[in-house]
Amino acid sequence: MISRIDLRGDALPEGGALRDLLPRAEFDVEAALETVRPICEDVRHRGSAAVIDWGEKFDGVRLESVRVPAAALARALDELDPAVRAALDESIRRARLVHRAQRRTTHTTQVVPGGTVTEKWVPVDRVGLYVPGGRAVYPSSVVMNVVPAQEAGVPGLAVASPPQAEFGGLPHPTILAACALLGVDEVYAAGGAQAVAMFAYGTEECLPVDLVTGPGNIYVAAAKRLLKGRIGIDAEAGPTEIAVLADATADPVHVAADLISQAEHDPMAAAVLVTDSEELAAATEAELVTQVAATKHVEERIQPALAGRQSAIVLVNDLEDGLTVVNAYAAEHLEIQTADAAALADRVRNAGAVFVGPWSPVSLGDYCAGSNHVLPTGGCACHSSGLSVQSFLRGIHIVDYTRDALAEVAHHVVTLAEAEDLPAHGAALKARFGWKVPQQ
Repeated sequence: MISRIDLRGDALPEGGALRDLLPRAEFDVEAALETVRPICEDVRHRGSAAVIDWGEKFDGVRLESVRVPAAALARALDELDPAVRAALDESIRRARLVHRAQRRTTHTTQVVPGGTVTEKWVPVDRVGLYVPGGRAVYPSSVVMNVVPAQEAGVPGLAVASPPQAEFGGLPHPTILAACALLGVDEVYAAGGAQAVAMFAYGTEECLPVDLVTGPGNIYVAAAKRLLKGRIGIDAEAGPTEIAVLADATADPVHVAADLISQAEHDPMAAAVLVTDSEELAAATEAELVTQVAATKHVEERIQPALAGRQSAIVLVNDLEDGLTVVNAYAAEHLEIQTADAAALADRVRNAGAVFVGPWSPVSLGDYCAGSNHVLPTGGCACHSSGLSVQSFLRGIHIVDYTRDALAEVAHHVVTLAEAEDLPAHGAALKARFGWKVPQQ
């Protein structure tokens, strides 16, 4: 059901050589660029008509308009299961607590008497938030995208999610209800590359945005790559992944359940156990067989995910090697289930999010921990962060010097300008002092 990689014995290789030994899904965004390029160009030139045409081709439903009517949003909220509404309310409450604390404040540094640099944080004017459809329904992704944008103070929010033939061409009603619950009234029935292009170029129905965030399939990722520069993006999200670093104290029932929880997302989802315990490895393999047989989505998602090249049980000499492996792997989600979980978690350098101990499963983070579940995948956690309030803010430096403060440093500015053969830079200062720069 799941393969093994045995890294015991010899010393671990370093850098890229170690990463090459670890399981990883194939996710060729570059190859998908040629598929999405004509779609994006079509939306650029034909606007909503192109979004509708591509939606009919890929989603099997012909729309009259891409914009979701306000009445449909209100109806979805009115008809939402009360238990689901209560769960979403709690998810939103906890996410707000965490993300509100991330908001940066304006800070002024006095560099010299009369000379200050102030850094103020300004939200982008308008964002497009993408919520996937297809194999599953993700109202939680509405929460994870919208809450940090709102807490950042973004004035313009628009959500796009694929149209569903089952619901008359609207996005899934639970997604619409989540939007309504959060006060988002600008929602579009658009998916895939055409939705990203709609946000980037604008259409008759949708004004262009400055930033696009949210996970999606390979074509969404490719469209983000293609249009990056015209729009800002959060990341090129790939298939979800979980890594579990565990020792003999871990419960194989918990470990197997957590691996399956991510495998049910997608046949390309990655589930990786890194352990120094042969006994835990064997017990987890047995539990996978038992638990998979009793769950849903087995043939179309879970079995292909666990059996794929992206999933494995990795055996290591000890937990020090295990920590080296998970830092090289840079998982989207990393669970630490060891006797000293908190101490090891503190030493993790590369992960989208870290879940400490047996009572902090990834599923908690997906919904109600308060953390954000839009996280870097495919090893990008070694250089990128998950979605946060900072994703929606720009730092602007405000420079304010008096005449005396400028005079004090003018000769250094002129010297550096001339060293770079940019005499007009120096002249901009000389002009302020009668063409004779003060000497200090």
